[in-house]
Amino acid sequence: MGAATELVASLFALASPEKAAVLTRFFRTGPGQYGEGDRFLGVTVPQIRAVERLFRRSLTLDDVVELLAHEAHEARMAALIHLVGRYKKADAAGRDAIFRLYLDHAARVNNWDLVDVSAPGIVGAHLLDRASAPLFSLARSPLLWERRIAVVATLAFIRKGRLDETFTLCQRLRGDPHDLIHKACGWMLREAGKRDEARLRAFLDAKAPTLPRVTLRYALERLPASDRARYLAL
Repeated sequence: MGAATELVASLFALASPEKAAVLTRFFRTGPGQYGEGDRFLGVTVPQIRAVERLFRRSLTLDDVVELLAHEAHEARMAALIHLVGRYKKADAAGRDAIFRLYLDHAARVNNWDLVDVSAPGIVGAHLLDRASAPLFSLARSPLLWERRIAVVATLAFIRKGRLDETFTLCQRLRGDPHDLIHKACGWMLREAGKRDEARLRAFLDAKAPTLPRVTLRYALERLPASDRARYLAL
């Protein structure tokens, strides 16, 4: 029995039908919804992290691919948690391999929590000292999750004070049809504002009337109530 199979068995041993039912509703898995068909076991993220730690030394990249292909959401989460930790410790060649594997299997990073736990630590981290062109390619993808990866990956940039990509992507994605992109943009704008509030205000002065309402609300969360009201009225 391989490490991936053993890890999945450990997750199934922790399964909770009651929690699974709640997660199934929360992550919109019904017909026509963004998480359509996703299957939950009802295992919490702390439990997933604990299981991943048990198998961390034995998992190979082939095991990761196997986990990403699994129908259970928690198996894919475990794979991504493992990849983020593995990336931090890898040498240059190893990081290149993890980055390529992640993008090759981006279609399996197929819910917002999976994106959010992995995009900054893999895509963002990998592009910190490189050209950011891959982000803009992802942002043009017809796949919702690749577009969200593009935006959320910039959190790694924001933490280093590099804000250009965040503002540019959020401007370009204003017309995106999905609210998960609007929310991601608002979140990243808010985080950018923590680093440079003046730049966030300048962006909002110019773009607030054209931003999706949910993006604007997320971006404004840390500003005074009077400023929030003024921008929302534009």
